[in-house]
Amino acid sequence: MLLLLKWDISPEIFRIGGFALRYYSLGFLLAFTASYMIFSYMLKREGKEKVLLDRLLVYIIVGTLAGARLGHCLFYEFGYFSRHPWEIILPFSFSTGHFEFTGYQGLASHGGAVGILLAGWLFARKYQVSYSWLLDRLAVVVPLAGCFVRLGNFFNSEIIGRPTDLPWAVVFSRVDNIPRHPGQLYEAICYLVIFALLFFLYTRNTAAEKPGYLLGLFLVLVFSARFFIEFVKENQEAFENTQLLNMGQLLSLPLIAAGIYLIIFYRKNYGKN
Repeated sequence: MLLLLKWDISPEIFRIGGFALRYYSLGFLLAFTASYMIFSYMLKREGKEKVLLDRLLVYIIVGTLAGARLGHCLFYEFGYFSRHPWEIILPFSFSTGHFEFTGYQGLASHGGAVGILLAGWLFARKYQVSYSWLLDRLAVVVPLAGCFVRLGNFFNSEIIGRPTDLPWAVVFSRVDNIPRHPGQLYEAICYLVIFALLFFLYTRNTAAEKPGYLLGLFLVLVFSARFFIEFVKENQEAFENTQLLNMGQLLSLPLIAAGIYLIIFYRKNYGKN
């Protein structure tokens, strides 16, 4: 017998007037908080000043949100935002002929990844920190942050999976009454496992002994998981229905390739040390 979980949770935790706290926002808050705590542990373990972390947090928050927003607008809805460019930055719309508050609907994880890389580079340049040192440690915390974000997607009943008759199928009642893959949970679980692996390797001094290795492993594991899970997820935009691979998969391939390069580069340059 198919045991279905019927998911009909409101995406809003509470509302006061025009302000509503949503689970997705809470997911981002938990992501940044957990990342801060783990990175703080790393700095303490390595005897580095914690003041760097407070400055880094600002760079990473801005880089993540700006990159994720631009990534969605450019790769998923370029046609719309090319005609309404102000909506990339401003959370309201005049496209219907009247003022309408829309919020920032649409964030792309691949854009967020690029935003983090750029923010990390700017931070490393300004504060004279090794860029490779920084990225190896960010690679450890980012999967855990991604886990919280995907849980937020689950509570929002968004980024849903394709129909299935598997016993753990979920009916997202706010979308339709079709049993579907809980793709958000698949990703959340994968990211949590990847975080555990990378954190374990970090505690074994992998970051110190193998510069670039953790970053390479992060790119390969996270975006390979994303690539394969996309096969059981609904496409986010209609134009993807005519493609062999959807946008999420296409954007994952160069990041996987970059990860493989970093792992090979390590073996060639540090493997004999």
